[in-house]
Amino acid sequence: MGKYEHIAVLGITGGVGAGKSTVLEYLEKRYGARLIECDALAAQLQEQDGPCRDAMIALFGAEVLREDGHFNRPAIAAKVFADESLREALNAIVHPAVKAAVREALQQENAAAQACTQGARRLVVIEAALLLDDNYGEVCDEIWYVYAPEEARRRRLKESRGYSDERIDAVFASQRSEESFRALTQFTIDNSEEFVENTYGQIDEGLRTHGLLG
Repeated sequence: MGKYEHIAVLGITGGVGAGKSTVLEYLEKRYGARLIECDALAAQLQEQDGPCRDAMIALFGAEVLREDGHFNRPAIAAKVFADESLREALNAIVHPAVKAAVREALQQENAAAQACTQGARRLVVIEAALLLDDNYGEVCDEIWYVYAPEEARRRRLKESRGYSDERIDAVFASQRSEESFRALTQFTIDNSEEFVENTYGQIDEGLRTHGLLG
C-alpha cells in the first residue's frame, strides 16, 4: 500500500531539457495518469486572487504587472536571474503554496478514486525539477529521475526555447548533479536517444517492477 489508499503517486524530476514532458505525455496517454505539473500550478497560484499574488507584488513592485493585470514573467525572470536573494525570496512565497495545492489535489484524487468501482489504484504523476529539494517524498510513493546527457539537453534548450549558452550554463549550475538525482530517486529513465520507444519501454518496465500499476 502506498501513501494514499486509492491512488499511486509518482514523482517525475530531472534537469531542464532532459525531456520530462515526453515522459508525462506517455504516462497520460498510455496509462491515463492524472498529471500535476508544478510549474503550471505555480503560474495559476500567481494569478489574480491567487495566494501568491500580493506577496509577489510586495517583493518585486507593481512594475512587474502588465496593463492587463497579469505578471510580466520575463521581467520577473530577469530580476531573479540577476539576484539570488530575490530568487530565494520568490521560492519562499511560491513553493509552500504549490505544495499545499498539490496535497489538496491528491486528497481530491484519492477521494474520487475511492468512489470509483474499479479496484486498481489510479496513477497520479507530479512533475517538477525541485521535487527532491522541496521534499515531495512525503507525498510520492516513488520519485523517478529523467536523465539525458548535458550535450543533448543543451541542444534541446537551444532548439525549443532559444536559450543562449550563457543562460544554459546558469540554469545547469543552479540544478542538482546527475549523481545527486540518481542517489535520491528510485528509478532512472534514460531519455538520451531521440528514439522515444526506448524511453517508453523503460517507463513500462519501471511501472511493472515497482508495483505502481495495481
